[in-house]
Amino acid sequence: MIPTLARRLPFFYGWVIVAVAFVTMAIGVNARTAFSLLFPAIITEFGWDRATTAGAFSFGFLAAALCGPLMGRLVDRHGPVWLMQLGILAIVAGLAFASLATQPWHLYLSQGLLVGAGSSAIGYSGQALYLPNWFARRRGLAISIAYAGAGIGAIVLLPIIQSIISAAGWRTACLTLAVLVLVVLAPLNLLIRRGPQDLGLTPDGDTATQATARRTLHIVDPAWAATTWTLARALRTGRFWWLMLANATAMYAWYAAQVHQTKYLIGLGPSPALAAWVLAIVNLAGIPGGIALGALSDRIGREPVWSIGCLGFVVTYAVLAALAFAPYPGALFWALLCAMVLAQGVLGYGITSVFSPVVAEVFEGPHFGTIFGTLMIGALAGGAAGPFVHGLLHDLTGSDLPGFALGLLASLVSIAAIITAAPRRVRRVGRPEK
Repeated sequence: MIPTLARRLPFFYGWVIVAVAFVTMAIGVNARTAFSLLFPAIITEFGWDRATTAGAFSFGFLAAALCGPLMGRLVDRHGPVWLMQLGILAIVAGLAFASLATQPWHLYLSQGLLVGAGSSAIGYSGQALYLPNWFARRRGLAISIAYAGAGIGAIVLLPIIQSIISAAGWRTACLTLAVLVLVVLAPLNLLIRRGPQDLGLTPDGDTATQATARRTLHIVDPAWAATTWTLARALRTGRFWWLMLANATAMYAWYAAQVHQTKYLIGLGPSPALAAWVLAIVNLAGIPGGIALGALSDRIGREPVWSIGCLGFVVTYAVLAALAFAPYPGALFWALLCAMVLAQGVLGYGITSVFSPVVAEVFEGPHFGTIFGTLMIGALAGGAAGPFVHGLLHDLTGSDLPGFALGLLASLVSIAAIITAAPRRVRRVGRPEK
């Protein structure tokens, strides 16, 4: 049934894949993001310090990092359906186990290992292993639309989860999420395929001749593009390691802010419900920002858009620090809060639109999944370090400001690394130069 439908609608089936990814991101990513809302309630119940509690979230990134190459190889060999279903089962099991937690190690195993690795499998990392295969000319736009699901899910799910936490406790919230993930995502992800070639199609729904002609026009470095990149070959290139650094520092900046900003804002005066809405609105702001920046990257290249996203986090950290000196409630506080939401959401979250295209355009080929999965070790390690290091700095100094300064520095390093990796020197996107 699926191959017949795809052959009749060669252009539209790629967008069916995007729609499935959109829904999966909406629920799967926010199953992990919800930890930011569970975080204050868990600390209140157990009295654990912030570094220990946030470390569970960080541990999930480390688990996902170790699984990255295996996820890539699984998709290269058997396609993405198996990966998606395993990720869904891991999230369901993790959330169910989290509802029974009484010790830190319970949280590390459930919210950390199972939810962290499972969310990575069906979230940004997992989707990036096959979505780029479906598009070439519209790669940035298509991926940004799929990833916008995380923002829609945040604005819909996070306030509901916060309401459940307030009314029935964080354990009930975990069980509710587990049921939602299982019932919606398990059947839906049976529709996906590794790439259009699996169904006798080509990227963007083009004819074979069109696809070949457009691919040739955009190659800048023929020798590099003609290489069949394996993981071993990629590891011997400087570009691989610059991409690793760019991913690691960008994810450090992303998740250090995401995990700690809710607790930080509550400490400045806003209620937990308002702080939860701030996190949700940040994700909502990322929807138009991500789509716009994804479309822009299809025209001007990936490095400028990556840099814009990282500059968004530079502004985010500067404004978060400034909020400590703005009385709540007050006009200055609200103005700074709005600036932080726009910088983090519209600009910072736009980095997701080029997260996988930068790798696909450098190391495109049959081993892309394995190479991308290995690069995710750096990204996920950075994402793991962000919440833990920020929490540790807070515990040592009693302030969030040192952590904000380090997050700002990581954002600047990421810009320098992606410019050095220079995917545009391998494959040019947008209109080819004459």
